[in-house]
Amino acid sequence: MKVNGEIVTLTEPVSLKDFLEKSGYTTGRIAVERNGDIVPKKTYDSVMLTEADTLEIVHFVGGG
Repeated sequence: MKVNGEIVTLTEPVSLKDFLEKSGYTTGRIAVERNGDIVPKKTYDSVMLTEADTLEIVHFVGGG
């Protein structure tokens, strides 16, 4: 699987929610694109990732 341009090895399919948590992401401050489509936050637990997927994960940063 490719995440933000880097190869990540999955030993088995995993939910997007579990992948994000194990990778240290805070789901409230990110947006995820999977294979070119934005993934709604409410579906993170039901979206299953495989080696064939490509993710782009964007962090929201506050400022002013």
